[in-house]
Amino acid sequence: MEQRVEIITTATLITTLAVCFATGCRPAETPSPAAAVDEFPSALVDFVPYEGNPVFTAAGPGSWDSGILERGWILRDESGYRMWYTGYDADGAGDDLLRLGYATSPDGLAWTRHAGNPLVDDLWIEDMMVVRHQGRYIMFAEGVGDRAHWLESTDGLSWTPHGRLDVRTTDGEPISDGPYGTPTVWVEGGTWYLFYERNDAGIWLATSKDRTTWTNVQDEPVIAAGPEAYDRHAVAVNQIVKHQGRYYAYYHASAHQPWRDWTTNVAVSDDLIDWKKYPGNPILEENKSSGILVHDGQKYRLYTMHYRVDVHFPGAPSVAPE
Repeated sequence: MEQRVEIITTATLITTLAVCFATGCRPAETPSPAAAVDEFPSALVDFVPYEGNPVFTAAGPGSWDSGILERGWILRDESGYRMWYTGYDADGAGDDLLRLGYATSPDGLAWTRHAGNPLVDDLWIEDMMVVRHQGRYIMFAEGVGDRAHWLESTDGLSWTPHGRLDVRTTDGEPISDGPYGTPTVWVEGGTWYLFYERNDAGIWLATSKDRTTWTNVQDEPVIAAGPEAYDRHAVAVNQIVKHQGRYYAYYHASAHQPWRDWTTNVAVSDDLIDWKKYPGNPILEENKSSGILVHDGQKYRLYTMHYRVDVHFPGAPSVAPE
């Protein structure tokens, strides 16, 4: 790495010390332009659509997944790309159950549905995400009534349900009855961090050591809707990414009530509790929402997965994730 050596003259040193004594040697309260840029690297916020979009769509009429919706999840591993998604009968000929589908791809662009779809045929699985942990796959999803639940698998194909998440307020009482959905989990240092929304009005954070009981870190949202117009009426986290020591929340939002025209947005944090929204939000519009960031070995790509799957490539290279 190239190092730059600055020569400090006597006059510069005297001036610096004078300023230091006058201000109590406090750090500057206003970050430099370079620091502001570093908070939101171009590789995380600047994306252009792939000319071959969409890369995955709902199946034809009469299929169990003639419609797809909400957040799905994409992982890249030694075998290639793996995608879990929510399918439903958009024709209205069958029941209204939202089921779990699965597809694979060698390059993240051309996808093949699993022959055994749907993977789970008798359980409502919507807005899901997957964590690989100690050789197992842990899925967090919405169930009936937007109540969060979780499942476990050894291979990502056969899933065992474990019931609803038990989320508590800071004083240990169960959270009030009602929806608590779009569960998004980050695992670090033996602690599980759960981000969830309530009626898309705000995003809360709860933690757990064993996934049995989750306790709010505070009983107010860690990311609130608004005050800007683009996310004034709905917010929900889709993914947490750690990049160069900072945490990034990719979240979808709506400026409208009733909800429509969903967008993809980004916020940054140093501690998972205090978040700063990207001044350039939204980073994707036109219902390109439920964003999932995936590193392809050279750069990040951003998938959006609501109604159809599109991929977006960055305008600048990125480093490998932590």
